[in-house]
Amino acid sequence: MNEQLQPLKKQPRAGKAGRSGTQDDIVYAHIFEAILEQRLAPGTKLSEEALGEIFGVSRTIIRRALSRLAHEGVVLLRPNRGAVVASPSVEEARQVFMARRLVERAITELAVQHATAEQIAELRQMVNDERDSFSRGDRGAGIRLSGEFHLKLAEAAKNAPLISFQRSLVSQTSLIIAQYESGNRSHCSYDEHTQLIDAIEARNGELAVDLMMHHMDHIDSKLNLDEESASDDLHAVFSHLLQTKKPGRSPAKI
Repeated sequence: MNEQLQPLKKQPRAGKAGRSGTQDDIVYAHIFEAILEQRLAPGTKLSEEALGEIFGVSRTIIRRALSRLAHEGVVLLRPNRGAVVASPSVEEARQVFMARRLVERAITELAVQHATAEQIAELRQMVNDERDSFSRGDRGAGIRLSGEFHLKLAEAAKNAPLISFQRSLVSQTSLIIAQYESGNRSHCSYDEHTQLIDAIEARNGELAVDLMMHHMDHIDSKLNLDEESASDDLHAVFSHLLQTKKPGRSPAKI
């Protein structure tokens, strides 16, 4: 009997496919998470055959997941050459960060107006989880949680188009950081996130926006053109999904 490949073990967060999702939901969520955690290098070829083997699904399922990722701008679908993880140029990176600043400003202003006590508590818990991840050396999880913090903040803004736009921008930002971040990889995003939550809870819109812009400045200041740290080996990136496979067994099924 084939062993079952479990969907993401972590609790579903903003925009993430949950355990009850379809097969392409689950494949999409695993790849999206790998991008947020900067485990997939920009320019990586996303072989339908390799991904089908890793996830134990048909190429049709893989194509659906890749199509969704392409719609969000983090995967490029090349006719007759297959899909690759997007590799933003310097100019594209600048455009993404300009758009991100505008969207973050709008989201912050709206979150100050609309965030509920429950949403503020959820944001604080995410910051605690982010801090714990970095403290135990799990940089990938910390980076993902940092991105998911901004998605949760977009939910608090109560504006559906901004949530959708932000999801694409956050994932593209992760690719840009993976491609262009400098060698100094210290992270203090959780401290900046905490200050931002405090300002939102106090309903201080001017301070909250200033803190968000400072946060974006901090991210921007660490970028250069020299560093790539993610991997282009699909089997290495998703090795944790293959650990339960035994010799002679067929690929694990979703």
